[in-house]
Amino acid sequence: MTNRLLTTIALSATLATPALANMGGSPPPEPAASPQTEVRPTATLTPRQQAEQLYGGAYDDVTKANQDLANHKDKNAEKKLKRALQRAQDAVALDSTYFEAWNLVGFASRKLADYPRSLSAYGRCLAIKPDYAPAREYLGEAYVELGRVREAREQLLWLQRLNAADQVKALATRIDAWQSAHPDSLAPPAAAPPDSVLKSPAQGSGD
Repeated sequence: MTNRLLTTIALSATLATPALANMGGSPPPEPAASPQTEVRPTATLTPRQQAEQLYGGAYDDVTKANQDLANHKDKNAEKKLKRALQRAQDAVALDSTYFEAWNLVGFASRKLADYPRSLSAYGRCLAIKPDYAPAREYLGEAYVELGRVREAREQLLWLQRLNAADQVKALATRIDAWQSAHPDSLAPPAAAPPDSVLKSPAQGSGD
C-alpha cells in the first residue's frame, strides 16, 4: 500500500513539473491591445484622447458604410453614416481644434446630403489647417455635387499648389465627369490662391 502511494506521488510530481517550470521566470508577453478595443476609464482620458477614440469609431463607421454602398446596401450605409456623424460631432465638441474630425463631419454630412452642414464643417477644418489636402478635395467634390464647378476648380488649384497628387487626380476626375455631363455649363477658370494665403500662420496648427 505504501509503495503504491509513493509511486502515485512520484508520478504526480513528474507530470506537474513542466507546468510548475513554466510559472517561473518572465511571463509570456500579452498580445498588444488595439487602440479601438482598449478600454480605459473615461475619467483618466483627456478631452483630446476622448475625441480621438470617438474619431476612431467614426472612421470605422465610414469605412463600413462605404462597403455597404458598394454592395448596394443603402439603408445600412445610412445608419452607419449617421452614427459616424454623431461621433465626429461629439469629437469636435470635446476638441474644437481637431481638424481631422471636422473633415469627417463634413464627409459624413455630404454623404447624407446635408450640404449646409458639410460645407460649414469643411470650412471649420480648413480655418484650422488650410493645407489639409483631404478636406480640400472633399470640399471640391461637394461643390461638384452642387453644380458649383468654379468653386470646385478653386479647390483643385489649391491642391495643385500643395502638390497633393492623389487628391488632384480624384477631384479633377470628378470635375471632368460633371462637365462632360453638362457641356453647356463650362465654368471659367478660377483664380489661383495667393502664396500669402498658402503660408497662413494657421498652416500646420493641430499637428
